[in-house]
Amino acid sequence: MEWNEWESIYIKILDEFGYPRLKDEEAAKLAAEIAKSNVLPDDLKNLIERKIVSICGAGENLEKEIAEIEGVIMAADEATSILLDNGIIPTIITTDLDGNVDDILKANEKGSLVIIHAHGDNMEELKKYLPKFSGKIMITTQSKPFDAIYNFGGFTDGDRAYCIAKHFGAKKIKLIGFDFEKPRHKKGKNLEIKKKKLEWAKKIIDMLVNHSFFSR
Repeated sequence: MEWNEWESIYIKILDEFGYPRLKDEEAAKLAAEIAKSNVLPDDLKNLIERKIVSICGAGENLEKEIAEIEGVIMAADEATSILLDNGIIPTIITTDLDGNVDDILKANEKGSLVIIHAHGDNMEELKKYLPKFSGKIMITTQSKPFDAIYNFGGFTDGDRAYCIAKHFGAKKIKLIGFDFEKPRHKKGKNLEIKKKKLEWAKKIIDMLVNHSFFSR
């Protein structure tokens, strides 16, 4: 998804959740100051284009569906821990650093490309963890991209992975371990907000499947 397609969706998300756009922009600038993306869009294209991509979510059903994984493996944040526990190193991880970051760092050391998302609510995590990544990383924003800070669309880690796979021409995208109805409980997180986020994740994926976007 290009920025001109994503922006109208992003504005609606800001309105619904009450997020300040300036905070997202501040987080992106902070991330750029701490670390530079060492992965280019062409690198992602080479990994994804014309390939089968399995995007793994952290739903309760992930372990039951692991046998269905094939092709390029993308893990949405906490799914990384479940995959590692099953001896699987993801090709690509999308994260806003609110999962088990130690496992994500471990996967990064073992070769996983980590796409780290900067937004208004995770600036402390960016400061704490960004300097610890020693492997391949890319930094994304949900606001306007600039320099080596990218935006291919997406709100949650899962639908952002879908946007990336679609943007870079995956032949087929499989969703493994996704449950848009029942969010996994996470300490300190509001389940009602999480449910609303999952509703948006499903809406964004459906938009991409149906090639329909909001008008401005």
